[in-house]
Amino acid sequence: MMDYKFANRISTLAPSAIREILKYSSEPGFISLAAGSPASDAFPVEEISKISAQIFAERPMEALHYSVSEGYTPLRETVRDYMRKTQSVGNDDDNILITSGAQQVMDLATKAICNEGDAIICESPSFVGSVNAFRSYGLNLVGVPMESDGMNMEVLEQKLKTTPNVKLIYVIPNFQNPTGFCMSYEKRVRLYELAKQYSVMIIEDNPYGDIRFTGEPIPAIKSMDTDGLVIYAGSFSKVLAPAMRVGFCIAPAPVIQKMVVCKQVSDVHTQMWSQIITHQFMTKCDYAAHLEKIRAIYREKAKKAQEFIDKYIGDTVSYDAIEGGLFLWLRLPDSIPSEQVCTAALKYKVAVVPGSAFSIEGDDKINCIRINYSAPSDENLEKGIQLLAKTLEEFK
Repeated sequence: MMDYKFANRISTLAPSAIREILKYSSEPGFISLAAGSPASDAFPVEEISKISAQIFAERPMEALHYSVSEGYTPLRETVRDYMRKTQSVGNDDDNILITSGAQQVMDLATKAICNEGDAIICESPSFVGSVNAFRSYGLNLVGVPMESDGMNMEVLEQKLKTTPNVKLIYVIPNFQNPTGFCMSYEKRVRLYELAKQYSVMIIEDNPYGDIRFTGEPIPAIKSMDTDGLVIYAGSFSKVLAPAMRVGFCIAPAPVIQKMVVCKQVSDVHTQMWSQIITHQFMTKCDYAAHLEKIRAIYREKAKKAQEFIDKYIGDTVSYDAIEGGLFLWLRLPDSIPSEQVCTAALKYKVAVVPGSAFSIEGDDKINCIRINYSAPSDENLEKGIQLLAKTLEEFK
C-alpha cells in the first residue's frame, strides 16, 4: 500500500466533532439536537420552485454557463443596496463579492491576508468551520473568553498587546455559534477602537443577524467602519436555503480584489443558478415579509425549546434566554462533565454537542452543551430534551 504523506497544514486538523456526532443521526429513531440547520418549514420551497422553473424556461444558459468571479452583477448590486439601506453596511471604498456560502469568506480572507505563523484572535468558544479554516493555513489561534454580552474586552486588549503578528480578529456578534450570545453595542464600539489602535482587521461573521425575533437590532461593526478595517460576511443559508450556498463579503476594495483572485483558484465563481434565484427572490418576492415569517417560526420554536428545558432539565442546567439565532447554550454544574454527557446521550438516541468541540486552544474548560432548537420538529425537540434529562440523571 502507498505510504501517504499529507501536508503539515492538514495533519493537525481533526474531523469536526459535530459531523462525527451527526453520523449517528441516520439511525432509525435517532433525534439530533446537534445540527446547525434552519427549520425546514422556513424554506420558501414554492417560491424557489417557481423562480427556478422560470429561469430554465426563459434563460437557461445564463444559469448554466460560466460567469464572473465577483458574482452575478444584479445580485451584487441588490445586496449592496439592501445592506446599505437596512444596516448601513458598505461605503464607497468597499466592494462586494458573492461567495459559496459565508464560510468561504473566512477561507478567502485568511488566504489573502495571513501568512503561516501569523495570529488570529477568536472568541472562545467559536464556530468550528471557521476555526478549522484558520488552522488549515498554519495560523496561531488565540482565544478570548466569551461573556453573555460578547468577548471579554480586557482580555482582548491584553492579547493584542502581547501576541505577535496578529492579523485578524474573528467575531460572530449576533447570536454567536455556539453560545447564542449577542455582542453589546458598547463592546462593538470598543472592539473597533482596539482594532484601529493595533492596526488589526476584523472579520464580522453575521449568518444569524436576520433571525432576530425579539429585542432591538444592534448596529453592525461594519457600519462603524470609516478606516477600512472590517471584512463583513453575510449569508442566505439561514434565510433561504443552506444547500444553495450563497454568501457574500463586503470589504475594502483592495481586500476584495485579492479575495477574487483566491476565489478564482478555489471554485472560479459561485454557482449561477443559486445566485439568480437569490436575486429574483430579493427583487420579485416580498423579501421583508419572508423574513418576518421565518422570525415568527423561530420565535415560537425558541419559546417551546426554553419551556421544555425548564420543565425537564431546569433543575440541572442554566442558560441565557435568547432573542434570535439557532442555538441554546446550556451550562452544566462542574460535577457533570459535558463530554461524558454527550457520549452517554447517544445510548438514548439523542445527539447534542459538547462545548469542548468549539474550543480555540484545545485545553479550554467549557463545561456546556449546545442545543439546536430550529431543525427538529416540536415533537422531536421535546422528546430529545426528555432523553437528555434521562442522560443527566445518570450523573447525579
